[in-house]
Amino acid sequence: MRTFFTTEQLADPHLAEAEKNLRACVHCGICTATCPTYVLLGDERDGPRGRIVMMQKMLEAGGAPSAETVLHVDRCLSCLGCRTACPSGVDYARLVDTARAHIEIHYRRPVGERSTRWLIANVLARPAFAKLGVALAKTFAPIARRLPGMLGAMARTALKTRPRSSAMPMEELAADAPRVALLSGCVQQALAPAIDDAVARVLARRGKRVVPLAGAGCCGALAHHLGRDAKPQAKAVIQAFEAAGDIEAVLISATGCSAHLADYPHLFADDPQWLPRALKFASKVKDFSVLTQPRPAASRENLRAAWHAPCSMQHGLHIGDEGAALLRASGYDVVAIPEGHLCCGSAGSYSLLQPEIAGRLRARKLANAASVDPGVIATANIGCLNHLSGADAPPIVHLAELIDWAEGGPRPAGLG
Repeated sequence: MRTFFTTEQLADPHLAEAEKNLRACVHCGICTATCPTYVLLGDERDGPRGRIVMMQKMLEAGGAPSAETVLHVDRCLSCLGCRTACPSGVDYARLVDTARAHIEIHYRRPVGERSTRWLIANVLARPAFAKLGVALAKTFAPIARRLPGMLGAMARTALKTRPRSSAMPMEELAADAPRVALLSGCVQQALAPAIDDAVARVLARRGKRVVPLAGAGCCGALAHHLGRDAKPQAKAVIQAFEAAGDIEAVLISATGCSAHLADYPHLFADDPQWLPRALKFASKVKDFSVLTQPRPAASRENLRAAWHAPCSMQHGLHIGDEGAALLRASGYDVVAIPEGHLCCGSAGSYSLLQPEIAGRLRARKLANAASVDPGVIATANIGCLNHLSGADAPPIVHLAELIDWAEGGPRPAGLG
């Protein structure tokens, strides 16, 4: 594509990177078949190719974007299936991140949207507030689950909590065992604390000591995907990492957050002081499926597990097959879900901000999963797990909990 940015605009490294990707796009349209919203809605403006045109015009013009542009950029899930499919190497993430930051600064949203986005960025991203929100949703459940639109989606999400697993003895580890620093995250602490319990037991069996990354807080993924400044959260995480001393790896068991942690260097592309620190931090970020070497075990009940690889694994971390390999090594009968490349509709806060589209994508994913008749759907991201769970779905369980169970840990609460 031909672009018309000024020299002053291209002095911004984020805008310069966006411009580089705009020029790489040849409008071939291969990306459209991998875009969930285009497949669902059939509107060129709701596919990567159409959005790229709108984002280019908006960024070149500067100032307030049109309501039409905001609508269709908001509908993007940031699943990044288009990035994986693109034969020209267009990094769509750089485009949509820059576009969202521009919209956040220059566009005045209706008061209801502003309120919901504020709640997501300032309540869900704080573990104590998230736990309080879950408690309130449970208290007022008869009303909460019937609320319309975004508020109803948030309330129904909060009601899908799972208990912490019963305490179990850990493997005896040597005093000098490698340490893995664990970020507990924010939403997962409130909704499914048992996942990190399982992570610690699984890694302990492999000789790794899991320690909390004290003082880290939220990774900033929620704020970043809303177009807000996520640097304060990222700086807190990096500082906690630097204070932790000698560690083998940094881990968070939600792959959506893990992909964001690995992307910290791009966040600080315009900050020469923090960029080297972000690069050092990102070099230590390892996903659970990478840290967990396969270990033959006998799965309980010979479960047939349909593997749902989150978009953050497939298109962010590029390790979508590792989870299935771990499940097979643990003795599960693993099957693929048709259309596995299409997002389930969770996409961080997307299911809260776009509940109608997210609901349709959820129904499509569950229908595809039902076609392979699984006893359980296994995944590796709290967003996917929570979004897909429900009375109309098979049990949905985190990868770590299934591996832990096969190796002698407690039965996952998600199995009932």
